[in-house]
Amino acid sequence: MEDPGIPEFGSLKEELHYWKEQAVKHQHSADEAREELQEFQLMSRDYEAELETELKTYETRNRELLTANNRLRMDLENYKEKYGTQHSETSHQMSILEDELTEATSMLDHLQKYIRELEQANDDLERAKRATIMSLEDFELRMNQAIERNAILENELDDKENLLESVQRLKDEARDLRQELAVQQKQQTHGGIGEASQSPSLSSAPGPTPTPSLLSSVPSVNKDENGDATASHLTTSARISALNIVGELLRRVGNLETKLASCREYVHEQPAGRRPPTASPANGLVKRRS
Repeated sequence: MEDPGIPEFGSLKEELHYWKEQAVKHQHSADEAREELQEFQLMSRDYEAELETELKTYETRNRELLTANNRLRMDLENYKEKYGTQHSETSHQMSILEDELTEATSMLDHLQKYIRELEQANDDLERAKRATIMSLEDFELRMNQAIERNAILENELDDKENLLESVQRLKDEARDLRQELAVQQKQQTHGGIGEASQSPSLSSAPGPTPTPSLLSSVPSVNKDENGDATASHLTTSARISALNIVGELLRRVGNLETKLASCREYVHEQPAGRRPPTASPANGLVKRRS
């Protein structure tokens, strides 16, 4: 069977000429293919050399990476161990901190409760303080009153002592006057006797309230060398006035003794811790003047 691509030849010469052209064409294609093969072989050798170089480089890099990978694996294992240790320690510390937090929370609740109790106690103490201050002010007022009263009573006590001295002196003078009146009653006439008989009734009558000026106006009784009372310069009215003064002084002495007894009872009734201090007469006079 003939090739459909081969044309039909009319003569042998045409067929020969055709096959020569085909041979030249194929020879030319073979030369080009040979040149391309040579160029491909050269390029292949270059590529092979480059690939071998790159392969060596990559192998070296691969060995380095394997070494680094092994080192990193060892580091990773060490880090895992350290992480496990740190994790266990951290867990232990967290449990301890949680316990401490629980204790601190309970302590905080206890302290808050204690603070509320302290505030309540502080309020109670403030109320008690205010009540104590009021009681203290009342006690100071009563103590000042008691001090003033004691000062007055001490002044009156001093007056009583002075009055007692004056009373004693006046008693002596009255005794002397009575003796003198008894002597004069024997010597005087009937009119003098009647006047002397009125002296007891006058001496019993209430006289004026004695004052220091009145006491100073009472004449003193002089005694001579023989001890006899000489009161010839005294009048009958002066003697009666002296007797009245003596009676009034005795009455005042009795009143002072009653007041002094009541003051002593008041002082004894006061508690030992609240008993006011004894004030001197000078302090009492200063307080009365202020």
